[in-house]
This record gives sequence, C-alpha cells and structure tokens, in this order.
Amino acid sequence: MTDLSNLLSGLSPEQRELLQLRLKKQQARTEAPGRPRIPRRDPGRQELPLSFSQQRLWFLDQWEPGNPAYNIFGAFRLEGALDVPALAGAFNEVVHRHEALRTTFAATGGKPRQVIAPPAPVPLPLVDLDVLEPARAQAEARRLGIEHGFQRFDLARGPLFRLALVRLAATEHWVLSSFHHIVTDGWSMGVFTRELFMLYAAFRRGAPSPLPPLPIQYPDFALWQREWLQGEVLESQLAFWKELLAGAPSRLDLTCDHPRKEGQGGAAGILEMPLRQDLADRLRSLALAEGGTLFMVLVAGYALLLARYAGVEDVVLGSPLANRNRSEIEGLIGFFVNTLAFRVDLKGNPTVRELLARTRKTVSGAYDHQDLPFELLVEQLELERDPSHPPLVQVALSLQKLPPLGMSSGELKVERIRLRSAAAKYDLHAALTENPDGEGGVMEYNRDLFEPDTIVRMAGHLMTVLEGFLSHPDRRISELTLLSAAERQQLIVDWNQTASAFPRERTVGELFEEQARATPEATAVVFRDQSLTYAELNAEADRLAHRLRRLGVGPEVPVGLCADRSLDLIVGLLAIVKAGGAFVPLDPAYPSERLGYMLESSGAPLVLAQTGTLQALPALPETSAKVFLLEELRAETPGAPAPSMLRPLPENLLYIMYTSGSTGRPKGVAISHRSAIRLVREAGYADFGPGETFLQLVPLSFDPSMFEIWGALLHGGRLVLFPKRVPLPEELEETIRDQGVTTLWLTTGLFHQVVDYRIEILRPLRQLLAGGEALSLPHVRRVVETFPEIRMVNGYGPTEVTCFTTCWQAHSLPADAISVPIGKPIANTRVLVLDPHGQLVPVGVPGELYAGGEGTARCYFGRPDLTAERFVPDPCPQNGEAGARLYRTGDRVRYRPDGTIEFMGRFDNQVKVRGFRIELGEIEAAIGRHPRVLETVVLVREDTPGHRRIVAYVVPGDEAPFDAAALKAFVGETVPEYMVPAAWVFLESLPLTPNGKVDRRALPVPGVEREAGEEWIAPRNETEAIIADIWAEILGVERVGAEDDFFKLGGHSLLATQLISRIRDAFEIEVGFSRFFKTPTVAGVAAAIVEQRASQVDEADLLAMLADLKALSPEELQAQLAGGGEPVLEDDFA
Repeated sequence: MTDLSNLLSGLSPEQRELLQLRLKKQQARTEAPGRPRIPRRDPGRQELPLSFSQQRLWFLDQWEPGNPAYNIFGAFRLEGALDVPALAGAFNEVVHRHEALRTTFAATGGKPRQVIAPPAPVPLPLVDLDVLEPARAQAEARRLGIEHGFQRFDLARGPLFRLALVRLAATEHWVLSSFHHIVTDGWSMGVFTRELFMLYAAFRRGAPSPLPPLPIQYPDFALWQREWLQGEVLESQLAFWKELLAGAPSRLDLTCDHPRKEGQGGAAGILEMPLRQDLADRLRSLALAEGGTLFMVLVAGYALLLARYAGVEDVVLGSPLANRNRSEIEGLIGFFVNTLAFRVDLKGNPTVRELLARTRKTVSGAYDHQDLPFELLVEQLELERDPSHPPLVQVALSLQKLPPLGMSSGELKVERIRLRSAAAKYDLHAALTENPDGEGGVMEYNRDLFEPDTIVRMAGHLMTVLEGFLSHPDRRISELTLLSAAERQQLIVDWNQTASAFPRERTVGELFEEQARATPEATAVVFRDQSLTYAELNAEADRLAHRLRRLGVGPEVPVGLCADRSLDLIVGLLAIVKAGGAFVPLDPAYPSERLGYMLESSGAPLVLAQTGTLQALPALPETSAKVFLLEELRAETPGAPAPSMLRPLPENLLYIMYTSGSTGRPKGVAISHRSAIRLVREAGYADFGPGETFLQLVPLSFDPSMFEIWGALLHGGRLVLFPKRVPLPEELEETIRDQGVTTLWLTTGLFHQVVDYRIEILRPLRQLLAGGEALSLPHVRRVVETFPEIRMVNGYGPTEVTCFTTCWQAHSLPADAISVPIGKPIANTRVLVLDPHGQLVPVGVPGELYAGGEGTARCYFGRPDLTAERFVPDPCPQNGEAGARLYRTGDRVRYRPDGTIEFMGRFDNQVKVRGFRIELGEIEAAIGRHPRVLETVVLVREDTPGHRRIVAYVVPGDEAPFDAAALKAFVGETVPEYMVPAAWVFLESLPLTPNGKVDRRALPVPGVEREAGEEWIAPRNETEAIIADIWAEILGVERVGAEDDFFKLGGHSLLATQLISRIRDAFEIEVGFSRFFKTPTVAGVAAAIVEQRASQVDEADLLAMLADLKALSPEELQAQLAGGGEPVLEDDFA
C-alpha cells in the first residue's frame, strides 16, 4: 500500500486525470452503471434484425453484390508436425460456437434479417504444393491466399467464410482464411485464431474443448442494440456528435496522383511503416506528461500531416474502434467494430502542447460517446453525399494491440503472414500496432489514387512530424517541418540551379543599337505592305528619342503610349526606350476612365497617340499629361540635338504595365531593363536569332508582347505585326503562311481554337508557345503527335516576374499524364512552393508558388503597401544573397517527383480568362457602384468543357425589373471588354453556407437573360434548328432562338471559331468570320449558308430550276415555298 501511495502522490494532475480516465474505461467495459447486461433472445424469435453496422454493409452489397472490398483475409504458417483431423475438428468447433459464422442474410420487402443455420460439418480443403521447389511453393501459396481472399461471397446463400489448408512440405503448412466483414472484424480474427489453436491443442491430445460457453451470440447483440439505442440514450449520443461535427468539412481533399473515379474504394496498396521502439517510448513519455496516451499523440501528428497535405486547418479522421466495451461481447466473433470520427482543430496555429490538449479532449469525448454507430451518425448528420467519397471520413488511423507474430500450439509453431488487402476502404489508413515484437504497422492506401512513392514520402513525413513533437513541444505547429535535410536541399538548391550568364549590365536600348549595327539591312519590322530595316528603325527611333528628350523624357520618366498595332507603335516604343523613359501601354480599347486612372497613377507627363486613338483618351484637363501624335512627330524635320542626359541603367524602369486589381483599380507593375533582357537573352526555353520571324499578336498591354517584340528585335529577327486586333483563324493562317512566321505565342483559348479549327495552320512554325491559362492535355497531345518537329512550349508566368517564370517543353507526353505541367524555372529564375506560413511543402503537396530572380518586378508603381504585401523576403536565400525577394503569385501548384511543377488553380479571387489575368473583386466593385445593386458575386464558370465565362450574380436593391444590357453597359464604362461578365443572373438573395458565407456551389447555372420585351423566336426551319442546337451546345445554354445574338448569349471570338468549324462540318459550307460578325444570329448564319449554297449552284442547274418554276401555277409555287424546306428559292425569287 505504501508503494502505491508513493506512486499516486508522484503523479502530476494531468497524469492522475489520465489514470482516472483509464479506470473509468475499464469499469465501463465490465459493468457500466445504468446499462444492464445484454440478454439472450427468446429462442423462438424468428425476426432477427441486423446491427447498424451490418445494415450498412448489406446495403453496400445490394449496390455491388459480392464486392471483395469487404473481405478480411490472411494466412498462418504452421511449422512442425500437423494433425490435420485435429485442426479440422477445431475449425468446426469454432463455427459451432459462433452463430455469426453460420449466418446468412435474407430480405422481405427490402428489409433484411439474419438467418442462423444449424451446426453442420464444414470441410477443410487441402492443396498440396509439396512437389514444388520451396521458393515456388511459397510464391504459389501466397498467390492462392490472395486469390482466396478475392473470391466473392453471396450474403444470401453463405457460408460467409472460407478456410483452406496448403501443404508446402511435410512440416510446413499454410492456413488460408477469408471472411466477409459483415460477420467478423479485426478483434474477431484474434478470437478466431486464439480459439482455433486452443481447440487444436486439446483435440490433438484427445481432450474435450477447454472453452467456456458463450454468454450471448451476435444476433442477441444486434437485437439489444436496436432496442437500447433509442429515446434519451440516442438523443444524448447524437447531441454530442452533432455539436462536435457542426460545420465540419464533409470530406478531406487530398491531392492525388490519379483522378478520382466515380465509385468509392479501389485496389489497396500496403506500405510497411514501422514505428521505431525508441520513438514510440519517447512519444509515450510525451503523452504521459501531457495527460494523454500514445494514441492521442498519434492522432494529433497524423491530423497535422493531413492538414499540411490538404492545406486545411480542420481535419476529420476516422478510427476503427473494437467497440468491445462490455464483458459479454469480448469473446464473440461478429461485426462489432465502430468508426469514431475525430475532429482535430488546428486553427489559430497552436503550439504542439496546445494541439495535444485539444486532441486529448476530442478523443476522450469520442470514447465517452462511442456507442453511436457511425452509420447512424452519418444518416443523422444529413451530409451532402458524393458518390466518389466515403461520407465524412476518408482517412483513418488505428493503433491495435496484437498478440506476438509467432506463437506455438504444442509442437506446432504458428506465424501470421500478411497478405495485401483486396480493396482500400479509405483513401489512407495508417494502421499501427503494438505487440511484444515492437511497434509496427502499415499504411494502407488506395492504389487507384496514389503512387507508392507518394505514400513512402508521406510515411516519412509522419515520422518527421512526430520527431518534431518531441524536439519542439512548445513551438507553433506551423514551425514544424515535414522535410528531411535531403528534401530541403532538393527544393531549395537542386531544382533552382538556373544561373546563366546574360547581359545583365546592359539596357534594352543599348542591345538594340548593337543589333542595328550588326544587321543594318535586315528587315526589323513588317506591317501590312510596310517595313523598316534595323538601320531605318534605329534612325527613326533616334530622331523621335531626341524630340522626347527635349520634352523632358529621361530615366524613370513614364510616357503613355496609346497606339494601334502599326509601325508608329514600334517606333514610338523604341524612341521612349532610347530616350531613357519607361513606356506605359494604354490600350485604345480600354474605357477612357480606366486610361485616365492609369495616366494619373503613373504620373506620365506626356502621351504618344495616333489620330485614330485620340478619342479613347480621357478628357485631359483632369491630368497633367500632354498628348503628341506619333504621325506628326515622325514627320517632323530633325531639330537641334537633344540636351545631354543621363543614360538609363539596367535597374531603371523599362515599362509600367497595368493589370487587374482586387480593389477595383488596376495596379501598375514596374519592370526594369534587366528583367526584360533576362526574358529573351540566354533564357533557354526558346531559340532566338536572325533566322526567326516572330508574329506580334497580343496587345501591347499584355506582357507576352514583350517576348514577341524583344525576342525578335534584340536578336536580329523579323517582327511581323498582325494587322487586326482580333485574330481570326483564317487570317492568322494567311499571315503565318505569307510572312513565313516561325515563332508564335498564343493565349490558351486561341491555341485551343486553332487546334480545333484547323491544326494545319501551325505546320510552318518552328516554335509554338502557349499559355495564360491551363492548357488542355488533348490539344497539346494533338500538336505534339501531329508536328513532332515543332518546339511546343507551355509558358507560365505572372506580369510581376516578366512574362515567363517557368516553361515546359512538350516534346513528349506520358500516356498516363492527367495535365500539362508548367515546367521548371527558366534561366536566372528561382521558385519555391510554400504553405500559408512560409514553410516549404513536400513534393506532391499543393502550395503557393513564390517566384523570384532577375525577372522580378521592382514594385507596384506608387503602391508601397501592396508591394510589401506581395513582394516578400526570400525565406531560403541562396549564397548569402541579402535582400533577395520573391513574388507571391497566388497560384496553387505542386511539384512532381521529377521537379516539374503542376498548376492547380488559384488561392485567391483572381482568374485568367482568354489569357487575361482578372481580379474578380475589381468586377464586383464595378458592378457594386451601380446605385440599384445591393449585392453581387462574380465568378468564372465552365459549365461546358473548354468554355470559361465570367458570370455575375446580382441582388437588386429594389423590386423594379433590371435591364441586364444597361448594367452591362454601365460596367463596360470602367472595365475592359474582356472583364465584362458574359452572363448575368438576378437573385432575390445570395445563397449562404451554415457559416454565413456565400455558397458559391449553390449559385445557379445561368440561363439566357433577355431584355425587357424581347421575344424568343423559335427556329423556323431545319437549318436554323441545327444551327441553334450547335449554339446551345457550345454556349452551354438550354435553348437558342432564331434571332438570339451569339455574343449576347455569352459568346466571344474564340468560341466563334468553334461555331464556324461545327457549321462547316454540319453543312459542308464555309461561313467566313467577317460574314458571321455582320449578323451573329441563328437566322443570320442560316442566311449565310443560303448565300453560299446559291453561289455554288451551277448556271445550267439554275436555268433548269427556273424552267421548272415557270411551269408552276402561283398556287403551286406558294405551296412549294411553304413546304418547310430550305429558303433558297424564296430568297432568290421573292
């Protein structure tokens, strides 16, 4: 007693609490107050209900009969002289003792019940492999064990178990066992094994069974469970779980290696995952010090690992519980196991000790309310069901105490053999074990989702987390790393070896002048039938630069440039650069209000414009900028030399490019000469040189234009200016062919359209670069397979890192590829993938892409607050680089095992549509400025694959009808055309989640919004009906009328190429784009088809038709015209 007193007095309060908790659990397992023992059922009772757990498996079996995912199978190796009759007798006695093993399941009116068969002899089949070589015999026995385990069971016919004996040698046998989960569980398998070999030992000696009678049978438990778990007992249990899981995520979205299939489950993979004895002992000590158990520490560590992998702070994981909390069921075979859902709260970045305390509270509470079957809990929670995910719990953790791997029964040595599972019940299940041979375990995973290497990394990261708990219990969990030293070296150093010599101490103007001296007679730029050689372009730019210098342009002085694509544009651009200034692209298509803000924000003292773009500029009294016409400046007689001024340095501004801003105002990205030169000199992702002809296709306000312009002019290449603003495929084909274009950049949308429209357009190219949004894998594969000689590059990069950050050359695509990667960093670029706390994430785990290096922008012009927020110190600087910065892209990416990066979406409210980066918040702000708008949400939808469009959901502030066209025009006054929503949905209120946030998933698919009084006109003939069906499919709308405008329904020029292609296939008629744009309605396209057909009619045929018509009476002619056919004759002879 004294020793006990001393022991108790030495316990901390937390340890006393833990001891008390364990004693309570032990007491509950013997005789719980207020819970009478489970009674035996009335022997005459015929209707035997299923337990809640059995009922769930029965329903799953009805869905997919005999699914081997719920088979529990394994094997035992028996070494020594085996008494086969004694083993068979022991097996039959176990079946005789346990009604569960004699149970089948019948249904009446769809309601299942248990049917108990009387005891009957059960054969023990023998397979003899003694004739095989030992190694072959072992392999064949294992194959038979797996085959045995995959055989299906019929729940209605039974039996629901199989046992077979395999003879490998005179003194070596394997026992193969397979049971359906509906009649057994993991604990039961221990009962089965223990009883089998106790009985074997007795029968071999000729002794009777040493086992005492069972107090109850499994059907007694099922009946009692149904009767007991109702009323106050049920309400008490439910109240706890509903409170615990209120607002919990219904699924954990781990990033997988393979796409998730429609159904649940998949082939199981097994990774041995030993828990070292020394680590387990230290974790127990930590648990004891924190008033918990080893299992609680493992739950906390596993939850932290999953949270990091999924990028969340709220994790629900399951744990199979033996559920043997009553003495009368401890020795029963049956399906008692229950799943407990542990919700682990990681919000607020707690310390390790705080996380352990939270976990201890959660786990203890769950154990106190373990009697509620998981199946009933899921039913009561009314969760949103997803056929591809198990409800609520997709990952699990278990810690089991198992008997030794080896045991003996007389002269017989018995050893368990682990066979792989038939199917995975969870995405991941960390099944750890405690046994006298040391802690061990496995990570069981869904092989349809994960590669083995991913699970190996994950298991290693779990051990790293647990080591971190021990080393730093007082640190915040965000400070704990998942990575080994080797992994950090790989991510920080090895995959960022991009240094390459380039002229970093030069400026763009200097490099262009060098090129002009080297190739003065070579053609530099072409526009329509006009061209300039390098010498001519240099001279014109010099003359204009002198004029600009006299106007005060020099280093760090912004100059607005508002010009359409022309020679004026290139001359003006180069003149600003040579004068030392920084050009500010002002797109003439932008609203004047937006251009005014850009001029005001940049502080540009002057603007270079054209006569045709003057009307786009705002009223200038509001700014201090002076406007000069490029045509007049180029025509001026050279004046006196400009005053001597400082030449720009590589660090000076080259341009300020404005991109969409979340506050409703665009932000100016300030790029230096050095950053632009890094884009096109010794960059490695493309070939640059005098033999290349670049097509300048995108607006100057879109940063890929820098690749097009400087990629040509700083290497002696030809720069061909596309003559029109909107590139139509046939015009693009003509320009590529006639001008000998070799290098082409396409936005993602245009790339897809060109491939769909006519892939042969691309044949003359040597280099094709595309990007701006995620590229379609099938489209890239088509190009690679059709034109293997073309260098196909997926280029990724934000404006803030000068156009390209990473590139991927699509020279080959694995057959199992699921997306097009964005590749690896280009020369002199550095990337890291970090979590929200700035920690490196492992390979395969999503994080935010941070990009830096020589291409990093200087700042957001005039926005030091935003600059500090988005341009942050490098947390892992190399080579002692002081002051190195990284740009937070906001892009969600992950590393692949080979070091390539995969784009996975955005973390914020920013999107890309038609290649343009858009802050949805800016559009929401523009809509919200309308006096009648109460609330609005804007998002990008892709209701039809490949058709991304901006959709605005608006809650009006009054009940008067809202004119969508008027609101669209209002928004178009402040944002560019590509940011104006294509579809508008007016709602009484926005749908909300239980947490009060806008439920974006519940927002309806937009229909066709019609203006007030606008009538829907049905297609009037077969041609219009076919065209309308094509439109509806392409635009993702329910119906299209004869007079509906393609663009009002959400169409745009890129989708128009799809439409023209589909019409050509349907009618074998080529409707030109210019003709389509004249009348973009169903009726208009039908008329165009009529015109084309009429133009194709042979003159002789036409005369014959006229002769036929002349023979008809007026009544007959009218009957022909009203016959519902094509309106050719009516159009021609009306």
